[in-house]
Amino acid sequence: MNRIDRLLAIVLQLQAKRRQRAEDLAATFEVSKRTIYRDMLALAESGVPLISEPGKGYSLVEGYFLPPLSFSTDEALMLLIGSDFAAQNFDAQYHSAALTANRKISAVLPAKLQADVADLQRSIRFITPTKHGAPEFLRTLQQVRRAIIQRQTVRFSYQARFNTDSPSVRDADPYALVHVAEVWYMVTYCHVRHDIRNFRLNRIVQLRVLDQTFVRPTNFEIKDGDPTDRMLMIQALFDAETARWVQESPSYYQTAAEDHGEGWLVTLHVRHEDEILQWLLGWGAHVQVLAPDSLRTRIAQQAQATLSLYAEKVVENEF
Repeated sequence: MNRIDRLLAIVLQLQAKRRQRAEDLAATFEVSKRTIYRDMLALAESGVPLISEPGKGYSLVEGYFLPPLSFSTDEALMLLIGSDFAAQNFDAQYHSAALTANRKISAVLPAKLQADVADLQRSIRFITPTKHGAPEFLRTLQQVRRAIIQRQTVRFSYQARFNTDSPSVRDADPYALVHVAEVWYMVTYCHVRHDIRNFRLNRIVQLRVLDQTFVRPTNFEIKDGDPTDRMLMIQALFDAETARWVQESPSYYQTAAEDHGEGWLVTLHVRHEDEILQWLLGWGAHVQVLAPDSLRTRIAQQAQATLSLYAEKVVENEF
């Protein structure tokens, strides 16, 4: 990155994060702190209203914004495709906001760039399932989003897949929403478990936003992958014929995979066997569960039950 680009990026970083220390900026742009000090001096001399607080870092005078930015074809395309994706996956309010943003971005592009972007848009599409389009689910999504913004506790009934009992009623402080493999999860502090818990939105019913408010921890962050509560290790060996397709469509719970000579050895980490049971059964006789023994037994029982079901149908048809 040349210096001009870095100076612009520093201003954008300050606009986005309000305050940044010199060492943080140096780490972000992979330069020395001395270089950042020189950059800050250059920005101040060019008229950018900077505030420097010892021990706290740099910030911009409130109300300062950069002039309108120009976009390359790739940048404009990503913004437009991103707004299209958001329009498909959020509730009605954000759907409308995403479409409006799409129109505004398109309107300010030069005519030549508009034509290039329009041509690429016709050639690239994000197509997402509409299974979560039910009015009740969209209301839940909107309520959770509002509760996160306003820091309000929610109460709801929840049916966990591995729990056959009646749905449990939970009070929880919603910290974040996460979209994983076409599924929305609400990241919360659960008042029942007194710990961070994730809840699938499509398993939540009768959600209500309470008047009770909460303070989200300042050190909270959404962590990607390898959650510490997935302690159960699964090992499954896929035959050579299927190895390519398993690599093409790996499980969300997969943590490692390697060529085993006899096939493709996959290691997964889950909280409960139920989380991976259906995925393994979907591969039929092309996969052999090596561990744990309890899951091997369940797979065998499911296979026997399926065999018995079809054997009964064959007998009925014979008569």
